[in-house]
Amino acid sequence: MIAPSRGYAVPLVLFGAGKMGGAMLEGWLADGLSMSSATILDPQPSLEVQTLCAEKRIALNPPVREIPPAKVVVLAIKPQTLDAAGSLIGRLVGEGTLVVSILAGKTIADVRRHAPRTTAVVRAMPNLAASVRRSATAAVATPETSEEQRALAQQLLASIGTVEWLPGEDLINAVTAVSGSGPAYFFHLAECLAQAGMGVGLSRDLADHLARATLVGAGELLAQSELPPAKLRHDVTSPGGTTAAALQVLMGEEGLLQLMQKTVAAAKHRADELSG
Repeated sequence: MIAPSRGYAVPLVLFGAGKMGGAMLEGWLADGLSMSSATILDPQPSLEVQTLCAEKRIALNPPVREIPPAKVVVLAIKPQTLDAAGSLIGRLVGEGTLVVSILAGKTIADVRRHAPRTTAVVRAMPNLAASVRRSATAAVATPETSEEQRALAQQLLASIGTVEWLPGEDLINAVTAVSGSGPAYFFHLAECLAQAGMGVGLSRDLADHLARATLVGAGELLAQSELPPAKLRHDVTSPGGTTAAALQVLMGEEGLLQLMQKTVAAAKHRADELSG
């Protein structure tokens, strides 16, 4: 697949410029994607989005009749507003338009009901780290999506982090349970580590700062290393040392692995329920 080059002007409509949509917009601009042919539609754009559109001369909420035919429509609205926005989406999506949806819980079939003139749909699941361009995003495309369209979707999604392509939509809820909800697990680990530090005598501020810095540093080490996590863990664990003593607890019966398996299973079960 050959992605469009930097500076390539994509006739694009971004429908919804909240946290995720806004993060994507900033990522596209940082990647050098020309937004001269882009349109942003959001009924209540933030001041940041208004300022960005004014500075970059990006069309913001023009009359629908003035929106040029779109090569790609990115849906980043709130999932519960899909039905209400359906008629407008249908007007924007023409034959051959690529639709990229990041609507949690909304299937490809849900999207296609509102965009019947196209068969090229990519459903993606980014996470909160999109705001710092470090999202772990998974995506799946309909069989009718062309290689060119898939490459374009790859470029648009890669602007906010890494992209993994799934063989089928049935894995989306599993992805939601792992990477979609995953940042919350990480943040809670930071909370728990800090509270444990307080339990052995550290002040709240010191425990908070050490826990945060430790997890951020370990995450960056993992990001920069090609070694698997198990190897990194092994390398930092001296036989008979303090880390080994701690890992006997974390890796024991009903330890972190078992707890995380229950956590991810619960999240996937809820995702299955919300998907109907």
